[in-house]
Amino acid sequence: MKKTEVVIIGGGPGGAASAINLAKRGIQSVIIEKETFPRFHIGESMTGECGEAVRQLGLSAEMAKIPKTIKHGVTVYGQGGKGSFWLPVMKRDENGELVKNSTWQVKRSDFDRIVLDKAVQDGAELLRGKATKVLQREDGTVYGVEAKLDDGTTETIEADIVLDASGIATFLSTVGVASNKERGKYDRQIAIYAHVKGAKRDEQDNTLIFYEKKNHWAWFIPIDEDTVSIGVVTPSDYYRDSNEEMRDFYLREMHKINPALTERVPDVELVEEVRATTNYSYHVRNFTGKGFLCVGDAHRFIDPIFSFGLHFALKEACLAADAIEAHLRGGAGRDLENPFKAYEDYCELGMDTIQEVLDCFWSSPISFAFFAHSRYNEDFIDIFAGRIYQEEPSRGLQAVRKVNAKMARLAEEQPELLSHVSS
Repeated sequence: MKKTEVVIIGGGPGGAASAINLAKRGIQSVIIEKETFPRFHIGESMTGECGEAVRQLGLSAEMAKIPKTIKHGVTVYGQGGKGSFWLPVMKRDENGELVKNSTWQVKRSDFDRIVLDKAVQDGAELLRGKATKVLQREDGTVYGVEAKLDDGTTETIEADIVLDASGIATFLSTVGVASNKERGKYDRQIAIYAHVKGAKRDEQDNTLIFYEKKNHWAWFIPIDEDTVSIGVVTPSDYYRDSNEEMRDFYLREMHKINPALTERVPDVELVEEVRATTNYSYHVRNFTGKGFLCVGDAHRFIDPIFSFGLHFALKEACLAADAIEAHLRGGAGRDLENPFKAYEDYCELGMDTIQEVLDCFWSSPISFAFFAHSRYNEDFIDIFAGRIYQEEPSRGLQAVRKVNAKMARLAEEQPELLSHVSS
């Protein structure tokens, strides 16, 4: 039996960053991770605030050693390659003014490894294995986990706090501690992706998004001097009806989905196998309680289009460490039914903002482009950078909510017209 203050399920960026942040606060942790790094993973593009989180983790020197590209912004291309808008990466200075900034796009096999290595270097203990069972007292309080290790033995780890950073496995939801996983709004899609060489890139290696129609789009993310991550996202039915092998569908759709992408991939070479993720949108609504909390994808994933996966993992890792420190060292919330409810609410505030923005993007792309490129440009620069936790909504977010309310009424009163507008 082991004892620790925090046991972390998952050694990906959310779990490893949690361990680093906990170590800064003098809190010991044990990480349980079943995979051996480096490993392939998508989600290579960072928001501006995500880049700042990487620097705050003390990883700037390590980032300098691994292949990557500098991201200055994102360009979204409209249907048929007609029209586009650009949102730069910017930060707020000490006077609240927007100033130029940059972030990174990185091969996740390299990035995930350096974050986990840093966590171990800072004192986290790494156990190779898989969490299998949660330890709970009669009143429901979580006080540890059991894990099956790679050598076949079973280890019991008692802890003051269990932190779930298991990603799409949603461990605490799966074992019935957190609430059930609900399907999200964008779950009936399939993302098919690979890394390629030979793609034609812009002068600045920024994230490119190619819109076809609702729930049908592609990403283009340069991740080193030779390699680009390209993914096509389509309705699941569209893929099944093609009756094609996944690799053939991917290569054909890459050349078909948008002319602005077609001209960039006349003759590309696959350097990774073609992979797919289906039904990736979900929500675990109650993801904290006595002795436990979840981080990032372990409780919610909305849609990958605006590259918020790493952002939520690293941001919530810091928020979780703050909440755990206040609880363990200051006794915050110990008499409450849910000592981490404030953390849960704050995480949902940020994710709800992105959900609302995405709803507007998909239901009314013309309004979205007007807001982002012209009417509320600064507000959308803030949103795309990851400054999404404001209690008072910006004018841009208020406009998004008005459009969403209008489209919801239209969906109820004239669904056939809504289908035409959305496309």
